Amino acid sequence: MVLDTGSDVTWVQCQPCADCYQQSDPVFDPSLSASYAAVSCDSQRCRDLDTAACRNATGACLYEVAYGDGSYTVGDFATETLTLGDSTPVGNVAIGCGHDNEGLFVGAAGLLALGGGPLSFPSQISASTFSYCLVDRDSPAASTLQFGDGAAEAGTVTAPLVRSPRTSTFYYVALSGISVGGQPLSIPASAFAMDATSGSGGVIVDSGTAVTRLQSAAYAALRDAFVQGAPSLPRTSGVSLFDTCYDLSDRTSVEVPAVSLRFEGGGALRLPAKNYLIPVDGAGTYCLAFAPTNAAVSIIGNVQQQGTRVSFDTARGAVGFTPNKC
Repeated sequence: MVLDTGSDVTWVQCQPCADCYQQSDPVFDPSLSASYAAVSCDSQRCRDLDTAACRNATGACLYEVAYGDGSYTVGDFATETLTLGDSTPVGNVAIGCGHDNEGLFVGAAGLLALGGGPLSFPSQISASTFSYCLVDRDSPAASTLQFGDGAAEAGTVTAPLVRSPRTSTFYYVALSGISVGGQPLSIPASAFAMDATSGSGGVIVDSGTAVTRLQSAAYAALRDAFVQGAPSLPRTSGVSLFDTCYDLSDRTSVEVPAVSLRFEGGGALRLPAKNYLIPVDGAGTYCLAFAPTNAAVSIIGNVQQQGTRVSFDTARGAVGFTPNKC
């Protein structure tokens, strides 16, 4: 399953498939499940969906979720019993049974929604704390997900969780600045701030977005400082959304300036170099793995989160980052 802190509807691909992508495991067949039950159109759960419709013949609820990258899922909204790993089964969980699904889900059976809205998995099981650790992209190990309070870890960087007046889905974090090579960048506070009235702007932590997106001025400051701090690296043309790339085909190792995310309260998360200078082909091309955005909101993506346990405590209003704790 894909872990997504930026959405609220958990779903799996379901038989019969109108249009399903290729997944690694067999597609779930609800007709073989004794615990599967349709959600009715007049239920609160159906009303909680952002986009819903009704099967006229049966009164069953239909759902649709579209994601920012163009991916989508459409199908029946139902309740089912879910079991995560060797944990105790959880019954009556509302999920999407997707019959028409498209997107870059890379063989996953579906998506586990970890957002803050009423339909998200943490909300349905009344979990105010959870954490995950996304393993490195080249690791054969599995990423991990835990619910409930964990033991306090040494080296955890804590940041305030910021509430939006507009949406409960996203986890906004109080990012105050970025440092490159140990030097704070000259970025106005407005680049990371949320408008307290409208909820516009701000910075979210999103496991479902790959690359960190920054306001254009903030990105330009980061890029320019990185380029200035790595003058010996041979530049090459940009690739896709990346405009700062290098030909490292003849290098076995390189030195690059350190990049740290700084949060209100004084915490600073130093990113591993492999989380911001990443290979984009098999020919030795590496690119700075940040990108500018014209959207009001900035995003800390999953490439920058890899190898770090990210914990959410909604009761205390905090997000924690613990390096090397997968």
